[in-house]
Order: sequence, then structure tokens, then C-alpha cells
Amino acid sequence: MEVTNREYALALDATDPLANFRSKFIIDDPDQCYLDGNSLGRLPKETIQTINNFLLDEWGKEVVAGWAHWVDEAQTVGDLLGRAALGAAAGQVLVCDTTSINFYQLALAAIQARPGRKTIIVDAANFPTDRYILQGIARQFGLNLVTIDNEPGDAKHERITPEILEKYLNDDVALVTLEVIQYRSGARSPIKEITNLVRKHGAFMLWDASHAVGAIEMDFDKNGVDLAVGCTYKYGNSGPGSPAWMYVSKRVQKELQVPIQGWFAQGDQFEMGPTFSREMETMRGYQIASPGLMAIRCVKSAFEMIEEAGIKAINDKCAKGTEMMIALYDAWLAPLGFELNTSRVASERGGHISLIHPDAKEIAAAMRTEINVIPDYRVPNSIRLAISPLPTSYVEVWDGFERLRDLVASKKYIGAGKGGSRVT
Repeated sequence: MEVTNREYALALDATDPLANFRSKFIIDDPDQCYLDGNSLGRLPKETIQTINNFLLDEWGKEVVAGWAHWVDEAQTVGDLLGRAALGAAAGQVLVCDTTSINFYQLALAAIQARPGRKTIIVDAANFPTDRYILQGIARQFGLNLVTIDNEPGDAKHERITPEILEKYLNDDVALVTLEVIQYRSGARSPIKEITNLVRKHGAFMLWDASHAVGAIEMDFDKNGVDLAVGCTYKYGNSGPGSPAWMYVSKRVQKELQVPIQGWFAQGDQFEMGPTFSREMETMRGYQIASPGLMAIRCVKSAFEMIEEAGIKAINDKCAKGTEMMIALYDAWLAPLGFELNTSRVASERGGHISLIHPDAKEIAAAMRTEINVIPDYRVPNSIRLAISPLPTSYVEVWDGFERLRDLVASKKYIGAGKGGSRVT
């Protein structure tokens, strides 16, 4: 059956082992094609009940006594997230703070654990916040920030390979940081190969997995990862602004000292002593302060669902869904002036693809206002389209691409969608 036949997508849905999960999410408009789960995931129905129960049965009844069992939830939910989505054994993940704070914490800790080394390596296509934080660290501590030019540069689809990275490495490098999945292009990094290469040169490798967690298999422990951070509100479906997470391998936990020394990291937390003495034996040594319990419960309910589904099945659906997207691009969108900025090799991409078009910003706006398809736009000329494996059906993706084809072919996007939200 041809991919351009809607029955193709319906047949995939009929045999999808994850199809039943769609009914577990709030889908307010069944006609809408929501292809932006790489920005914000849908709301799980279970999360509503989870929060109601917390408010009434715990906070409402227990008040402050609840802290007796709340105090460790950043670690226990971290273990769940690590087990469900990261391939991480217990005691290596915290759910806490924001990705930016966690990135700053681990980046500076890694740099300071390599005294005498003055070089940091990042790539030009990396997410802006990571680059901005590194610029600030480099300026504050007089370090050399080296930026690999992959925008557009020599890296195909922004993808950094060990061969590209190696020529930048030397014994002055303290830290290398890259995205597991490039936020704009969807390029997927070879985690194990790059990590091994960086460690061979005596530096730390810090991964940002924000656009990967809950979409692909990463196997942190198996692949020798030292450090990683990421969010929970994309494929993790944990809600807007939900807490982030950090991963620190047991191999290096005692080696690093985070710069923000909060009371949760104190050796004897409730002694309230005059000076800081770090808890050295557990991930607690990386926690700053009290966890946001309601937000953490959102993470808990969402990643319990991910664990139930299985990260391998999720990874496989991402591969199959993006394969269908690329086939529809070939048939329908390439003739209309679109260019694919994502690898055709499944192991080299995540859960979203990037389509380049000179009118991308205008098209993306019109998709929302004219055809009820939700994408997002990234400068200078990219439309991102994602399959979020648990709530998104194959036919939802197919319908979205058909509508996009008709919108652009008719040129009805011209002049549409102007004056909308600054959030794209």
C-alpha cells in the first residue's frame, strides 16, 4: 500500500502496540493534528487525578507532616525516570529545578574538576540557553569557548560525529557538551562513540537530552555516559514548566562539587550547621533545595506511563512515524519547495523532523490558523513536525501532512496568520 493512501496510516494504527495510550490523554479537539509534542506534550488524564489526590489526601490532610515522606521524592522519581527512559540504574538521577540550572551546575562542576584545563567545546546549533550559559561561564572564569560550526557548517543536518569532534580535542579541553537530539534539525548524536572519545582525552562529556527523553532509547549506563540533563515537558508529557532532571554516573559522583551549595546537599541536612559539608555518598549531594511536590507528581504519573509502554516500543514508533513523515515529504512537499533537514537514517534522528522553506515562518503560522495543524517554527527557516509516540496516532500525522500539502499548493498561507503569538 502506498504511503500517500490514508489507509496506509490507518493500517499502522491498527497494529500499533501503543495505540491504546492515546485514550489516556486529554484531546480537546479530535480534528486537530497536534505535531508539536517535541515542544509540549499533551496532558495525561491520570495526572489530573494524581494532583487532585495529592491536594486532598496529602497536603490537605497531612499539612507539614507530609514532609516525612515527601522529602526524598526528587530521588525516588528520579529513579523512576532513569529506569523508564534513560537506561539508568537507581541512585543516579534527580528530578529537580530547570534544565538550565542543572546544566549550569554540572557544566561548572565538570570544568572545576579539571583544574588547569581552559577549553570548553560546544556546537553552534546547540540550544541557545546552553550556549549562553557557557558564554557566561567562560567570561567569568577566563576560559576558552570553542564553537563547532555546524550551522550550517560541515556537519550534515547539524549532526556532530566523532570524526568532526576529534580535531577539536586536546589536553586543554575540560568539557564538551552536545545535544542528544539537535533541537532544530532532529539530528541524533552517537552517544557512546562521542562519550568514549571525549573521555579518552580526559575531559567530561555533558549531554543535553531535552529533545530525546521519552522519545528514544539512550542507555546511559550501558553507553558510559558521565553527565546529562534534560526536561520533562516534551515527550515526557509532564506539563508546562515541569521540573527537569540531571544524571550523574556513580562513577563520577564523588569527583564533582556543584557550585550552588543548597541545604538538601548538606551532609546532615537538619542539623542546620554553620558551614556546608556535602553529602558525598548519594545524588542528594547534587540537590539544591526542597522539591516542588505537585510538579514532581506530574512527572511521576507521566513517566509511569512511559515505563508501562516501554522505551523500546516508543523508540520504534518514533522511527516508524518519522519514516512515514519523510516518505510523505518526498511525495507531497519536496515538489512544493520544501527541503528535508533531517537524516533519512532512523538511528540518526529522534521523534521530529525539520522541513526548510523560504516561507517557513508564514507557513507555520497559517498551519495553526487555517488548517488546524500545530507545528512549530525555528529560525531562520525551519518547521518542526513531531510524532509523540503515546498520544499521537499515525493517521493524525498523515492528515497533518495532507493539510500542509494543500495549504502550500494553494498558496493560502500567504498573508495568513499574521499578528499572532510571539511564541512559535
